[in-house]
Amino acid sequence: MKHNKRLAATKNQNLLDFILVHCLSFFSPPALENSDSDIGLCGWLLVALSILLMLVTLPISIWMCIKIVKEYERAIIFRLGRILRGGAKGPGLFFILPCTDSFINVDMRTITFDIPPQEVLTKDSVTVSVDGVVYYRVQNATLAVANITNADAATRLLAQTTLRNVLGTKNLSEILSDREEIAHSMQSTLDDATDDWGIKVERVEIKDVKLPIQLQRAMAAEAEATREARAKVIAAEGEMNASRALKEASLVISESPSALQLRYLQTLNTIAAEKNSTIIFPLPMEMMQGFMKN
Repeated sequence: MKHNKRLAATKNQNLLDFILVHCLSFFSPPALENSDSDIGLCGWLLVALSILLMLVTLPISIWMCIKIVKEYERAIIFRLGRILRGGAKGPGLFFILPCTDSFINVDMRTITFDIPPQEVLTKDSVTVSVDGVVYYRVQNATLAVANITNADAATRLLAQTTLRNVLGTKNLSEILSDREEIAHSMQSTLDDATDDWGIKVERVEIKDVKLPIQLQRAMAAEAEATREARAKVIAAEGEMNASRALKEASLVISESPSALQLRYLQTLNTIAAEKNSTIIFPLPMEMMQGFMKN
């Protein structure tokens, strides 16, 4: 029984020491440097009353003073409406005063959002619909809370306007072929614009470029006509090469009369293999001219 009483007394003493250490830390020189010195005399009186209230209501008040933030979060502490100079707290345990202190948790993980399809008029007066995706994270939790009302909504709106501005300076062919360059340009622009908000834009990607149906049909007809023209050019080049080869073959055959006979026998062999019921006998043109003269 005595041993249990000693353990309980030891625990209570350790708890009181922990609270006194944190309370005294508010009035130590380092703490005065970290906290805002512009709260004035009334502010320090309120802080002192808050500490006194916490000591009077122990150990119930201790559960209101100790807070926990997760590994991916940071806490911005406000004392009488002013941000403490110590900056963001966490991860882990931190201590606040009741009544005078409040805090805001900021998520430091990477956040992704889709840019809604934007109707953009390109440099060559073509209307296209383009959408994308943005990856960003909070780099400075204090700036994200103090300098802007809603950093997430502001980043989303800025991404939409940046997409329209960047695509408005590009031709249709550049939009279709230089997506990586457009994404890199958007990333650098967004990163510079959101630097004062404590936001770091990590990546921007262009998802899809939608063209009007009439423009798609016109581009398909143009591509088909280009392919047909290229096919005709290739066929004409083939015929020209074949005629040159036939000319060279005729010159070779004219040098040796027996070569024509061998060619004739080879042709008969080919015809007999495919259509064996048909045999062709070529007649010299000189013989036909003799009959025509008679």
